[in-house]
Amino acid sequence: MNKNTPIILVVVVLAALLFANPFYIVKEGQQAIITMFGEPKRQIRSAGLKFKIPLVEKVNYFEQRILEWDGYPTEIPTKDKRYIWIDTTARWKIVDPLKFFQSVSNERGAQAILDGIIDASVRDAVTSQKLIEFVRSSNRLVERQKDLKKDKEFIDAGAFEIIKMGRDEIRKEIIQKAQGDLGPRYGIELLDLRIKRANYVEDVRRKVYDRMIAERNRAAAQYRSEGRGIRAEVEGRTQKELKAIQSEAYRQAQEIKGEADGKAAKIYADAYSRDQNFYSFLKTLDTYKNTIDKDTVIIMTTEGDYFKYLDQISP
Repeated sequence: MNKNTPIILVVVVLAALLFANPFYIVKEGQQAIITMFGEPKRQIRSAGLKFKIPLVEKVNYFEQRILEWDGYPTEIPTKDKRYIWIDTTARWKIVDPLKFFQSVSNERGAQAILDGIIDASVRDAVTSQKLIEFVRSSNRLVERQKDLKKDKEFIDAGAFEIIKMGRDEIRKEIIQKAQGDLGPRYGIELLDLRIKRANYVEDVRRKVYDRMIAERNRAAAQYRSEGRGIRAEVEGRTQKELKAIQSEAYRQAQEIKGEADGKAAKIYADAYSRDQNFYSFLKTLDTYKNTIDKDTVIIMTTEGDYFKYLDQISP
């Protein structure tokens, strides 16, 4: 045997090992399961350069970071028989890669499992609760009912119904139930679940819109009626104040007129006492001015007092 044969054999073996790639890298945010002929042998949770038996062992990589799940919008009836569309999203991670590998193999299989378990948990929660439980998370509106009383026509009557759980508590219950089904069997931890949308189906939505329109029309009619009442009250108060002002003005005018008439009578009396004939003459002239015009025809005797001053100035 050639003395170089062992060296050659070593070189060949090393070359074969290097060609078979006995090293592998686990990146940050990754974890791995090492299998031998399909059977899991060990799990790798730390990042770095690792060694495996070439041609025999296989590396199966899994995410160690938080993963996303998005559900499909689903039509579900509530406990009070009102159909709604529920659209959910969740965040999850692989906490036991060995169980995960043995049960679902990969992330695609995990998504299918999540579809079934989360959808079932959401459906159970929706069918066991009234719609108002998904609409509200607290009884804040009920606590503020007195403050909102003046605007109650714009608030659905169900808004003042007291809720027992609310949206947040129902969400936590869904997470707890789904996690109970996921964790022990699949090595998956459900971190969070959110209801992206909870909406009425088209038929129910149309009825809700019609009711909202009717409520607002009723409120508008009430406001118009109240406005007409206030207008009538203002107009009545205005007329009352106007009559009071006119009455006071008339009273003051009559007082002034009475005072003026008194002063005039006094002046006339003084004038009459000084020269009775002149006073009589002035009063007679006033009578002529007030009773005779160009269209007046008077027939009288010359002996009457009415004609005496005219008779005196006749030629």
